Amino acid sequence: MTRAERARIVGERLEELYPETPIPLDHRDAYTLLVAVLLSAQCTDVRVNQVTPALFDLADNPRDMMNVPVERIREIIRPCGLSPRKSSAISELSRILVEEHGGEVPADMEALERLPGVGHKTASVVMAQAFGVPAFPVDTHIHRLAKRWRLSSGKNVVQTEKDLKKLFPRDRWNRLHLQIIFYGREHCTARGCDGRSCPLCRELNLKIS
Repeated sequence: MTRAERARIVGERLEELYPETPIPLDHRDAYTLLVAVLLSAQCTDVRVNQVTPALFDLADNPRDMMNVPVERIREIIRPCGLSPRKSSAISELSRILVEEHGGEVPADMEALERLPGVGHKTASVVMAQAFGVPAFPVDTHIHRLAKRWRLSSGKNVVQTEKDLKKLFPRDRWNRLHLQIIFYGREHCTARGCDGRSCPLCRELNLKIS
């Protein structure tokens, strides 16, 4: 089976299983999505969604957030882990948004990646989910599944993203990113599937990865 044939099967099955792709992180707009995605680094979406209501009740826009003491932000987001670094990033990026972008989240990948605490994956999620710009955010989970399904032999998320973008139509990228995440959580976890246990792995006729 060629890589393109695997991609076709993956795309078809995921579309059947997940015709709807709600964004897992609760948010109100581009800014609150940006903050939520930043908080999700090395933290579950469930935990982030438990923490952000209190944070956004305190400040849900950059102008208000930049005036909240970093220590107060850190206190609220502590359950998400890495709170010293994340709280500083939230405070500083809020200031930059106000001073350099008129208080708005820019719909520009390079501008987003220049913000503190915002890497390529976070910027890609915001571009895709807040602005509808085709992107294919690849985290460690998507990287793992792409390798398991033999859609990529990339040694890192950068190469995996390039491989996936070549395999799938541009207008599928945003949905497929979420569909892969949903499937991995439900059927093909790192320890719950040996590369042939879940329905999709069996259909792809994989051996233990």
